[in-house]
Amino acid sequence: MTVMTAAAIEDFLDEVFPQRTGTIEGVDEMRATMSLAIDDEHLRPGASVSGPTLMGLADVCLYVAILAQIGPEPMAVTSDLHCRFLRRPRGDRDVIANARILKLGSRLAVGEVQLFSSGDDRPVALVTATYVLPDRD
Repeated sequence: MTVMTAAAIEDFLDEVFPQRTGTIEGVDEMRATMSLAIDDEHLRPGASVSGPTLMGLADVCLYVAILAQIGPEPMAVTSDLHCRFLRRPRGDRDVIANARILKLGSRLAVGEVQLFSSGDDRPVALVTATYVLPDRD
């Protein structure tokens, strides 16, 4: 069951994680979608979106999906992140991230994030990640 809305998560992140990248487009049961408007700072030589930009957006998007399920928790932290780059992300389009939680346990959350260049249904990267969750009373 979703316990936080996208707006409530945005407000929470503004307070505890203001340096994050991306905009929350929506949250649902065990899922979140975010977008990132690409600027020159996100590009690498060859006018493609950089790997760190993609990984950062994926990490935040999975965090948003987790927050939607467990509520405001600043100490849920990434313990593992693996990124597979599948094709060149276009530097002239926004990046869309779709996160899905695969397992939400009492201590760990495992998920995957597919990243796309806006307007293209072929993923540019696939990220899998694990979050450590703090003790919940």
